[in-house]
Amino acid sequence: MSDTGTSATGTITTKVPARLDRLPWSRWHWTIVIGLGTVWILDGLEVTVVGNVAGRLAEDGSGLAITDAQVTGVAAALYVAGACAGALFFGWLTDRYGRKKLFLITLAVYLAATALTAVSTSAWWFFLFRFLTGFGIGGEYAAINSAIDELIPSRYRGRVDLIINGSFWLGAMAGALLSVLALNTDIFPKDIGWRLTFALGVVLGLVILLVRRNVPESPRWMFIHGKDREAEDLVTRVKREVEAETGKPLPEPETSITITQRHSIGFGTIARTVFRSYPKRAVLGLSLFIGQAFLYNAITFGFASILITFFDVPAGVTGYYFTVIAFGNFLGPLVLGPLFDTVGRRPMIAGTYIGSGVLLFATAWLFDAGRLNAVTMTACWCVVLFFASAGASSAYLTVSEIFPMETRAMAIAFFYAVGTAAGGISGPLMFAELTSSGVVGDTVLAFCAGAALMTAAGLVALFLAVRAEGRSLESVATPLSAQAALRPSPAPATTPPARPGTGRA
Repeated sequence: MSDTGTSATGTITTKVPARLDRLPWSRWHWTIVIGLGTVWILDGLEVTVVGNVAGRLAEDGSGLAITDAQVTGVAAALYVAGACAGALFFGWLTDRYGRKKLFLITLAVYLAATALTAVSTSAWWFFLFRFLTGFGIGGEYAAINSAIDELIPSRYRGRVDLIINGSFWLGAMAGALLSVLALNTDIFPKDIGWRLTFALGVVLGLVILLVRRNVPESPRWMFIHGKDREAEDLVTRVKREVEAETGKPLPEPETSITITQRHSIGFGTIARTVFRSYPKRAVLGLSLFIGQAFLYNAITFGFASILITFFDVPAGVTGYYFTVIAFGNFLGPLVLGPLFDTVGRRPMIAGTYIGSGVLLFATAWLFDAGRLNAVTMTACWCVVLFFASAGASSAYLTVSEIFPMETRAMAIAFFYAVGTAAGGISGPLMFAELTSSGVVGDTVLAFCAGAALMTAAGLVALFLAVRAEGRSLESVATPLSAQAALRPSPAPATTPPARPGTGRA
């Protein structure tokens, strides 16, 4: 029996989603993970480098007339603002023109902006290209998260999405260690070392661009946008590769779905779908993104400044401390990720958010009481962020799977942009002001604000999180184009004839 599905004029019945979800883990999936997941390494590198070189940029002889507060405040906020704008702009294009075209374009934007940041000679130039770097990275979020969730089998989707988003911290570790080397004035002059840290991002991005060319378009996007034949050809090719790799035939797909093909969707339809059809899910998405965005964008951009201001740690060695907390951040999704597919989304999302919030309150209390030094502060942060990073990664997973496919990239872009604008722009500006005061109580206030928002988001997830573990994307949120609910595949005798050329094994 053909396992691909049938089609009629303007309407098709397809088994592509079921065919993708039945796949065992294979080399093909590793290609996707490596090609797409590496964007978070770039983002981690960018954020960490700026935080760790802030002190050096503010020194005389750096080649830039800029202050520490401007780097961790204004430049950080502009980077996040650019990411919000890029997410919305490229998110709309991603839903309209496809995942692959956009995740190549957004990476090119990042590469150009980062290269121009490295040759900054004035503060306004630095600010402008930090904004444009964020613009490219923001576009990556929408295109990449959409493609990952649409290509990864449902039983692996939670852990893979979390680990890929958690790979941000591999970039953070690289950025922290790189900053230690680049800021060593015995090796590089003050006005050269920090530029090399940005140049490394360009080199890494070029390598990723070469790998990413081999990542396919999402078959789910293809069959809805009138490219059902290409979708069937792609899934058939993957099926044959996997069967050759495993030496076993794949089981027959269990379900099919009938949809009316469309080429685009308007903002009005997207807004009505998200807020009128799924209001509770909209509240959930906003809560998760605001909580994690405030915590990470506020604290991560300013961690080096805390060490320098309150513990007299030299600017050139803050990278060692940050490497430790970055490692804890990466371990969180790596260790806890599988539990999101087994224990379930609701208890794990709520638990990681509330747990990290409570631990952050405890850290704030210890810091206020004067019981922490640079090492113990770093240890506390490592534990807090072990849980917080898994929770933050689950925010991207959540909004990418709980809304209909036609709105997926824009939903990711919208919640990222609104949540990050609320917490990621105001966070760095407020935090830079508080930490630069040198008053312990001001920094404690910032810690408590982040902790309160994370805890509140966890309580929202406790009641509103969707049980999406192990379920196909189409069963979690029925596509807007669907003519009928996801249904069992018909028997061979009742299968309508396929459009010529679409029947595949």
